[in-house]
Amino acid sequence: MKQINCILLIDDNPSENSYNKILIEEMNIAEYIEIAESGFDALNYLTDKNNIFPDLIFLDLNMPKMNGWEFLKLYGDLPQQNKTNTIVVVLSNSSNPDDVNRALEIKEITNFELKPITKHALKEIVDRYF
Repeated sequence: MKQINCILLIDDNPSENSYNKILIEEMNIAEYIEIAESGFDALNYLTDKNNIFPDLIFLDLNMPKMNGWEFLKLYGDLPQQNKTNTIVVVLSNSSNPDDVNRALEIKEITNFELKPITKHALKEIVDRYF
């Protein structure tokens, strides 16, 4: 039962991407899973009209080249057609209340989850937003 067409994982850690991809595949919730290893790569992906546009983005905050905060600033400036109704969920190792509050104040962010994401949390996200 695939409820989501495309999920974009934005994380510089190959192990995190692999774990998340396996979890999503095991739960059979997405037709396509795309990976960007930096905010820069994600913006390139999102602005390429040949790519499948994601319904759901999982975003790490701490990345080289362009971190999640920098990505969000530029993502917010994208034309609306480049964002459509995409759900953005921050995945972070930090439970620092400052990070959580800062993230949830950004209008493009829908949710904040701690890493590693669990099947339960993933199911809640899918049930709530899809």
